[in-house]
Amino acid sequence: MTPDAIRKILQLGEVPGVEFKVNTAPNIIGKEVCALLNSAGGYVVCGVSDKGSVQGIDAMHGDQTGLEHKLYDGITPKTFIALEMMELDGKSIIVIEVPVGKDLPYAYQNKIYIREGEKTRLADVNTVRDMVMRSEIEPERWERRFSLADQETEVDFIEVKNTVSDAQKVQRNFFRDSENTQSILEELSVSRYGRLTNGGDVLFTYQPARRLPQCRVRAFSYSSDKTGDTYHDMKSFEGPLYQVFEQAYNFIIRNIPTIARFTQDSAQRQDTPLYPPFAIREALINAFAHRDYSSHSGGVSINIYPKRLEVWNSGSLPEGITPDSLAQGHLSILRNPDIAHVLYLRGMMEKAGRGSAQIIKSCNDAQLPCPEWTSDPKLGVTLTLFAPEVTPEATPEVLRLLQNIQGEMLRREIQNKLALKDPDHFRKAYINPALEAGLIEMTIPENPRNPKQKYRLTSLGKMIAQVPENLKSVKLV
Repeated sequence: MTPDAIRKILQLGEVPGVEFKVNTAPNIIGKEVCALLNSAGGYVVCGVSDKGSVQGIDAMHGDQTGLEHKLYDGITPKTFIALEMMELDGKSIIVIEVPVGKDLPYAYQNKIYIREGEKTRLADVNTVRDMVMRSEIEPERWERRFSLADQETEVDFIEVKNTVSDAQKVQRNFFRDSENTQSILEELSVSRYGRLTNGGDVLFTYQPARRLPQCRVRAFSYSSDKTGDTYHDMKSFEGPLYQVFEQAYNFIIRNIPTIARFTQDSAQRQDTPLYPPFAIREALINAFAHRDYSSHSGGVSINIYPKRLEVWNSGSLPEGITPDSLAQGHLSILRNPDIAHVLYLRGMMEKAGRGSAQIIKSCNDAQLPCPEWTSDPKLGVTLTLFAPEVTPEATPEVLRLLQNIQGEMLRREIQNKLALKDPDHFRKAYINPALEAGLIEMTIPENPRNPKQKYRLTSLGKMIAQVPENLKSVKLV
């Protein structure tokens, strides 16, 4: 929920799915969170009066980490809940996002609460019975089904320890026993009766793709913007989800150009990736957390073209969510809440329901075109980030250089192809400007004077090389 969205709700007052609380008393907040989990999800906004007046919360009563711990300890079964501290009208408030619960009934301190209109109350016996019967009728979701993995031999225990370590760093170490692997897996709802679930397999085994080939991630970097053309880099990643995520992220960073940007606060040049790292990470996290893992023909794929980056995942957008609504932020509807919960504990999902809006903002801040989402039940969801419509300044000499480099070439090979005799002039007028603009790169950058040094086009250089020959120069504006 964005600050603007909160302001609109404050004007309307409390509505179903939104609860205002002046303070952060866990025994009060826990009941509201539990009730929202047992209904249609929603938000609890702390630091706001019943009438919508922003009161703010002070440091003594606004301990976000302490409240998070209390909620985690008190709510069963364990589930994904996102807390965020934000400023509104110069005052601190805490916004708690509660997605739709997938494991009804939920209890807080062993009591089950439900929402009735705009009020929270204890659930009676008949209501609890209905919730239990409804959950038994609904098919067990894919991530909760038992995996064929052997928990004793196939779990990557280092990955489990890293999860605990990351949770400690972001102050979300809610585990009763941080040294007991079995206890940790059970608390994460990825192990039952000594057996891993599919979610646990995806997250914590050495080679989940042996049993679940759809877990592989394929990444391609193409030489042109035409689908199906020759690619110059291709990788397939498999292993525990977090490791695959890091490998996929590094693949993207390696295959997109670095460009110079100047911020309003400083005249100093900053070399940054063409696409904002935040947008890249958020795009991957969304794909991993929300994809349809049950489809053996599904998965996640990455396609890098000179003018765009595409991240695709199987499955459609949740019901009620459209590409247009993504720009405003929305209540999270989680397809894989257990996997999302682990990602949240590791600090990888910070702003549930706002990731898409934050991607748009980061692209706007970087002066990139607005990203686009497409969704189809059969074709899946694709997020596309676009390169700027304009290109870095390129002199006629640099353009000529770019249009004559093919693959990886030695300096003298390029010079001969251009029919240039003066090596100093070639270096100063052609090679150096192209390197500084990020249009070409060395094959041995750690040793620039290596006699075997070659040069090749970057993704941005390939884009510039397509400029018509009669165009004398192109400039970034």
